[in-house]
Amino acid sequence: MSMTHYMELLATNQPWHLILFMAVPVILAETVAITELFILLHRLRAGPLVAINRTASIAGGIYFTGVFVYLIINAVLPITRAGEWRGPADVIAVGSYLLGIVPLLGLALIDLGVIGRGWTHERRLARHALMVALFLVVAHIAMIFGMLDPAVLQGGAAAADAMGHGMGHAH
Repeated sequence: MSMTHYMELLATNQPWHLILFMAVPVILAETVAITELFILLHRLRAGPLVAINRTASIAGGIYFTGVFVYLIINAVLPITRAGEWRGPADVIAVGSYLLGIVPLLGLALIDLGVIGRGWTHERRLARHALMVALFLVVAHIAMIFGMLDPAVLQGGAAAADAMGHGMGHAH
């Protein structure tokens, strides 16, 4: 079975790539998501949970901006130039992972006051929660398509072989 570039990135240079490209951004984003639930439920405006949420939002946005730039330069551009994409699942996995920059940087910019400075507290909470939800969606799409054998979505003989239905396989 072949791997998407997403899975290959996480599987190589263990455990460092897994930590740098998955654990750090996901732990920061999940910290934001968990604290966000309590902030929304109790309409908190200050306190330790708000401070943790804000710190994780800003750190996650800044950290993932570095990851995004690094991967564009060192993976996406070289793979594209060489024509080495492994089909639709590969593009969806990598693209969805990189789309995480929108919500993660959005969270940081909201918490830094770069955007939404004049928003009401309720609007800020709503936009912040929307960014958290968007991150969870794109991260899960990346994980699902990243774990898929890229041949499955390519069709034809490659897909049949990947599913064990090609020539020479028992049915």
